[in-house]
Amino acid sequence: MPESSRPNRLPSDDQLAAAAATFDLLSVSGRLHLVWLLARAETDVTTLAQRTGAQIAATSQQLAKLRAAGVVSSRRDGRRQLYRVDDEHIIAVVERMLAHIAPDGTIAQQPDPRRPPRRPRFVSA
Repeated sequence: MPESSRPNRLPSDDQLAAAAATFDLLSVSGRLHLVWLLARAETDVTTLAQRTGAQIAATSQQLAKLRAAGVVSSRRDGRRQLYRVDDEHIIAVVERMLAHIAPDGTIAQQPDPRRPPRRPRFVSA
């Protein structure tokens, strides 16, 4: 984001705490995967479990946490409960972060010819 378009006001303590809590919630790769899938299509827990390779019970538990935090919502469709992500801001944060990470887990950025390539801090050696 260009510096001129960044807000100048300092974030409040409440904003910082809420942002940190949201990042903490999304710091679990399984939940992040669910959010990514649900940003693309409304889906039931069985399908989500199959797509993530997790057990249905574990997927349901992760969905409950995301729902309690207001990140996902659900609706009944007959006997199925369908989940979705409604918040475009959450979707944008997840998509921007994943666009910044290469498939091998390294930072996907244009190399700076003035500096040697750097190893991401979050990838184990």
